[in-house]
Amino acid sequence: MPEGHTIHRLAQDYAARFLGHKVRTTSPQGKFSDSAALTDHQVLTTTEAHGKHLFLGFAETGWIHIHLGLFGKLGFGGAPAPPPTDTVRLRLATPTAYADLRGPTTCALITDAEKQAIHDRLGPDPLRPDGDPDRAWQRITRSRTTLAALLLDQKVIAGVGNVYRAEVLFRHHIDPYLPGRDLTRPVWDAIWTDLAALMREGVRNNRIDTVRPEHMPEAMGRPPRVDDHGGEVYVYRRARQHCHICGTEVRTAELAARNLFWCPGCQPPAGDGSRV
Repeated sequence: MPEGHTIHRLAQDYAARFLGHKVRTTSPQGKFSDSAALTDHQVLTTTEAHGKHLFLGFAETGWIHIHLGLFGKLGFGGAPAPPPTDTVRLRLATPTAYADLRGPTTCALITDAEKQAIHDRLGPDPLRPDGDPDRAWQRITRSRTTLAALLLDQKVIAGVGNVYRAEVLFRHHIDPYLPGRDLTRPVWDAIWTDLAALMREGVRNNRIDTVRPEHMPEAMGRPPRVDDHGGEVYVYRRARQHCHICGTEVRTAELAARNLFWCPGCQPPAGDGSRV
């Protein structure tokens, strides 16, 4: 599932191609046909992201709400647009560009009130101007749940996925099994600031890089990472490989229904070492 930086990048991609233009809106697959007819030939007035949710705004008809889920894909292209395949749930097109959406978990036309309800149930997003770390902190500091699980809870903080949670915990030398209530406020503020910076970089580069300059391959004389996810990372998908910093073997375990990665040397167990 794409992480939040990807959705913010897609909001920018839609804006660059369609903002302020009347768009042709169609649903070759047919599942969005009625709503597509309502937005067809309307002006796209705004694009917005919150966590893993994308919103395309039409002043006269409301919002197209998109959640890619595990299998959703978005593709952009220029004119002339090729004939769409019957897997395209939503096509937006102008004389100069098109965008095809396939396989999303959600593609629905919603009202302002319905959109606000989505925002209300999501936690703060480090990439949004209204992102408030104190809102997340209030939930974290009262929770016995592990910090690694809390970081994936979209009601606590929106947009963080499996890569960013593993990497930000490593960068701050935090035991992923630490209960949220045992985290200190200064460390939480540092995590939030780091996530915002890393995710902004992800939007700019359209990939996740979490390794500091002094630990990059050229600085350390090591081979670059080879992985279809791209980017240089410390622990994500590096199970049984040696940590770039201390040489300890990176470990993996399932936590919050996802594979967690961490370095026991750089992220030693907190307190008495028990796992909760």
